[in-house]
Amino acid sequence: MIDRRHIGTALPPFTVDVERGRLRFFAQATGQTDPVYRDDTAARAAGHPGLPVPPTYLFCLEMDGPNPAAIRELLGLDYRRLLHGEQGFSFHRLAFAGDRLTFRQRIEDIYDKKGGALEFIVRCTEVTNQRGEPVAELRTVTVYRNPVPSAAHTGAPA
Repeated sequence: MIDRRHIGTALPPFTVDVERGRLRFFAQATGQTDPVYRDDTAARAAGHPGLPVPPTYLFCLEMDGPNPAAIRELLGLDYRRLLHGEQGFSFHRLAFAGDRLTFRQRIEDIYDKKGGALEFIVRCTEVTNQRGEPVAELRTVTVYRNPVPSAAHTGAPA
């Protein structure tokens, strides 16, 4: 079982620069056809100071942290037993190419289901821009599949 004392643990914040070229690549990779996400002139014509950051791109930027596996390592989880459970967003304002975003991650909850066969780790990440303004909260639920004891180990008939 994952140690519940880790609930509330905050990781050190980290900062990521939003790069124009990577935004364009993300738009291309996700099939985005709106020129606002690819062309600086179109973005400015739409009233933006630069290319806007698509909502799901914040999860890509979060992976740019110094150690994307920090929570997994802290909790001692075998990555082969991890499943993506869900993700969600709460948005406050757009971010743009050229912004510097700070990510603050914390373990919000750890709970189990199916008699401990499945454990759920809820991670919340607050994202702010270079002016300290809130941009978004990211919520991710990771599912950890605990090993099921075999009949030979439990003394149950096979």
